[in-house]
Amino acid sequence: MLKHALRVGALAASVVVMAAGANAQDVTLKLHQMLPPQASIPAGFLTPWGEKVEKDSGGRIKVEHYPSMQLGGKPPALYDQAKDGVVDIIWTLTGYTPGRFPKTEAFEMPFMAASAEATSAAAWDYYEKHLRDEFADTHVLAVHVHGPGLLHMKGDPVTKLEDLKGKKLRGPTRMVNALLQELGAVPVGMPVPAVPEALSKGVIDGTVIPWEVTRPLRIAELVDSHTEFSGDRGFYTAFFVFAMNKDAYEALPADLKKVIDDNSGMVASKWLGRVMDEGDVSGRKIAVERGNPIITLDEAETQRWKDASTVVIDGWIAEMSERGIDGAALIADARALIAKHADQ
Repeated sequence: MLKHALRVGALAASVVVMAAGANAQDVTLKLHQMLPPQASIPAGFLTPWGEKVEKDSGGRIKVEHYPSMQLGGKPPALYDQAKDGVVDIIWTLTGYTPGRFPKTEAFEMPFMAASAEATSAAAWDYYEKHLRDEFADTHVLAVHVHGPGLLHMKGDPVTKLEDLKGKKLRGPTRMVNALLQELGAVPVGMPVPAVPEALSKGVIDGTVIPWEVTRPLRIAELVDSHTEFSGDRGFYTAFFVFAMNKDAYEALPADLKKVIDDNSGMVASKWLGRVMDEGDVSGRKIAVERGNPIITLDEAETQRWKDASTVVIDGWIAEMSERGIDGAALIADARALIAKHADQ
């Protein structure tokens, strides 16, 4: 009943509020997401994006930003909230609904991603080529990834592959959890807002997240060391989607659709990636200023992790083949697109 009431209320109140003339229409769009407002994406993209849309529309579109799941539900429910019209726009991690968006996982393969901006640009190209069917029940505004993922540990630091054995590590997606398990850790899946409490209570020994999210979650205060990798490709990344309810989008008049369109696609995807890269710089700086040890595995040790990770890639390709999906071709295309944008 509550979900139905929320859906009816959202559709009634958030799409078309009033008409002041033949070509004038005032619209309020509710944007819902999981992170606190000071986190990189809310502060650096979602709020400025809403302000830009409002400005570009001459004030005819208002975006109400609800952070930290203020409209209810858990982070894995966000995509369905947009699909079902409970809210108008969401930003979320596709991996929170394991197996639902299988082709996005090509970007989550180990040591695949370059910088967040370059890889997010590649992700938009990949979306246009391969993902429209997986996201057919929403109007996708942008897709992106975060910057290079790394390890943040309580207790003993990770200086070599063997140090991971038996460690309980939070992972964001099923592919990252599969990677952690293959490397000897005990993966623990949970949405990122739950990580600080899990670290504080000893539920996990560490976590894999990019530097940018360590700042709002104060991870540097909760762990004892951080482990990075050599080379120009990150240990892992995760795939995100910024999506709008289809009915809410279709209800807009043509000129307001254009405002949304002009602030979507490649331009928004690169903006999201750029914010992630900038957040990595500030997040890492906090750890440095606290004096936390930051270990960078050398090329030889990093190669050991890469070699041990190939079974995860092979397993995913085999799984996709069983589903009638050419996983090897998707990975090859993802790599090519990332290389193209990383070289620009």
